Amino acid sequence: QVQLVESGGDSVQAGGSLRLSCVISGYPNSRNYMGWFRQAPGKEREGIAIISILGGGGTFCTDSMKGRFTISQDRAKNTVYLQMNRLNPEDTAMYYCAAGPSRSSESCRGIGFPYWGQGTQVTVSS
Repeated sequence: QVQLVESGGDSVQAGGSLRLSCVISGYPNSRNYMGWFRQAPGKEREGIAIISILGGGGTFCTDSMKGRFTISQDRAKNTVYLQMNRLNPEDTAMYYCAAGPSRSSESCRGIGFPYWGQGTQVTVSS
């Protein structure tokens, strides 16, 4: 069974930075791909970025977070990170990491990720 535990969420002022962490445990082949997603109150879940734990850089789901957010991993620590810079109030949301065995054109919608963490809250004030 794959388990994911996110941490690093906090309340920050606009312009600030946070680094979210997602520690993964469980059967390796179930988690070849990791993704970060977020959901704000009253809004649909939004894909942020996807990364393969087998290597290579991550890819972003939309251009709006490119340049401000970075997805990375430390395979030795079984951890995936989301570095978030220049945060603004529109980034306020619950942030989730997810794991899945493969990637598809639907990955940014969260489809194909059977394993999810409990989420970590990010609140950005103006």
